[in-house]
Amino acid sequence: MVHAEGVHKHYGLVKVLKGIDLKVAAGEVMVIIGPSGSGKSTFLRCINHLEKVDGGRLFVDGELVGYRQRGDKIYELKDAEICRKRSEIGMVFQRFNLFPHMSVLDNIIEAPVGVRGQKKAAATKRALELLDRVGLSDKRAAYPSQLSGGQQQRVAIARALAMEPKLMLFDEPTSALDPELVGDVLDAMKQLAKDGMTMVVVTHEIGFAREVGDSLVFMDAGVVVESGNPREVLANPQHERTKAFLSKVL
Repeated sequence: MVHAEGVHKHYGLVKVLKGIDLKVAAGEVMVIIGPSGSGKSTFLRCINHLEKVDGGRLFVDGELVGYRQRGDKIYELKDAEICRKRSEIGMVFQRFNLFPHMSVLDNIIEAPVGVRGQKKAAATKRALELLDRVGLSDKRAAYPSQLSGGQQQRVAIARALAMEPKLMLFDEPTSALDPELVGDVLDAMKQLAKDGMTMVVVTHEIGFAREVGDSLVFMDAGVVVESGNPREVLANPQHERTKAFLSKVL
């Protein structure tokens, strides 16, 4: 579902990604961990072309992200085509980014109706199913300001799912939450994994990585330092940098 080949990203002289190579199979849950500034979030944003790569190639479901290749040349897609492709990839951020002036229900149906052209009745039916799935069926008429952070994040997950994505990206989805609110969000993500959703999750929740992850990647300073089965990497890291990081977070 995701295939990165030598992906580089820099901002001026600052090299953020220095040749990332990895593959995520359909239905796989890949968890990416690492210290702040290691390039985890930047790589996630490159997957749906919120950031343009400066070198290497990224594929989602067999297609180049943000570009089209003709012969030996690569051309950037037009904005409309990029947006259409991006709509196939759900993303949940640290901050919930809900529209504050819209109800929970309207937040969820906005993109399916406005971008996909779905009938409002069909979008509403799907939204109510998703709210039930994330345990918030009683909050359809509430506004974001009336919800806890954990509830807002679960609405954000439902909103992303409403576009029926083939891939879900999570950028530290629990880092802005009070500790007692984290569990409900992680439970919603666990259910997604059980349902077979392909997921790439940047997180500091080591327990989630151990329990739900099919693969784990440890990044530092813009490179993949170590990867493998989450249980094996967490129990017996092979690289000294991984050992040093895990000694501080476990």
